[in-house]
Amino acid sequence: MQTPRTTPSRSAKRVHYDADIIHPILDEALFCTVSYAVDGQPMAIPTAFARSGNRLYIHGSVGSHFIREIEKGGPVCISIMLADGLVLAKSAFNHSVNYRSVIIFATAEKVTDEDERMEALALITDHLIPGRWADLRPTTDSEMRKTTVLAFSLAEASAKVRTGGPGDDPDDVDLPTWAGVIPLKTMRLEPVTADYSQGIALPDYIQQPN
Repeated sequence: MQTPRTTPSRSAKRVHYDADIIHPILDEALFCTVSYAVDGQPMAIPTAFARSGNRLYIHGSVGSHFIREIEKGGPVCISIMLADGLVLAKSAFNHSVNYRSVIIFATAEKVTDEDERMEALALITDHLIPGRWADLRPTTDSEMRKTTVLAFSLAEASAKVRTGGPGDDPDDVDLPTWAGVIPLKTMRLEPVTADYSQGIALPDYIQQPN
C-alpha cells in the first residue's frame, strides 16, 4: 500500500506495492531486520521470519528485551534485502547494486491462539529449511510457554528493485576501465554432520539442490 511512509524520496520508478512482487521477495529471504525505538534510542535486530498470506511472523523468548518491547504495540520498521549483483561503472559515483528489497511499517500483534502459534513456528522452521518441521520431535508445552510469537500486517509495505547494468556518463563510456555486473547468489553448502549424529543418513530435504 502506498502511504507517506512507503513513498520514496528518490528512484520512485523502482518502487512497487503489488503483493505479486512483495511476497516472492519475502518468501526467498531468510532473515529480516526489525527496527524500533525505546525511549528515543534506536534499536535494530535481525531475526528469522516467515510469511503466511498478508502476515509476517517472528518468534523469540518471552524474556527477550526485544520481544517484550515490540509486543507493547509501538511502531516498527521491518526491512529485507536480497543482493543480486554488484554493478561496476567507470566512475565510483555510478557504481550501484542490483537488489530486491521490502520495507514494512507495522505494529506487533501477539499471537495467543495455540494452533496459530504452532503453525507460525512450523512456518518459520520450514522457511529456513523446507521439510524440517515434520522431521523433528514434537514441541513441548514447556518450550511453547517460553516462546512468544508475533505477527505483523503487510498492509503498509513496499518493494524496491534494481536490475540491469551500469549507467555511465556519456563522457566515460570510452574510458579503458571495465564495466559490468558481478552477480551475487546466496548458496547452501555441504551439510556438516554433528558428532553425535554420525551414522544417521542425511534427509532428502537437505540433500535437495538449491
